[in-house]
Amino acid sequence: MGFGRTRRIRTARILDLSTDLPIVVEIVDREDRIDQFLPVLHDLFEASQCGGLITLEKVQIIKYVHGRAGETAPA
Repeated sequence: MGFGRTRRIRTARILDLSTDLPIVVEIVDREDRIDQFLPVLHDLFEASQCGGLITLEKVQIIKYVHGRAGETAPA
């Protein structure tokens, strides 16, 4: 669920599907690479005129497991 600038609650419930569902995109990378990407992201927001929210958070990685090529995750 999300709450936007229009003060309307957006939901992903199947009966309420619409074209304005909330979307979250998370990018994890080195700080210098994120800093390089922020101007590009800002330009994308300006060009889309859809609005949105950009946050920058510090992340502490507790565990990272990388799958081997050709392996599939268990169902």
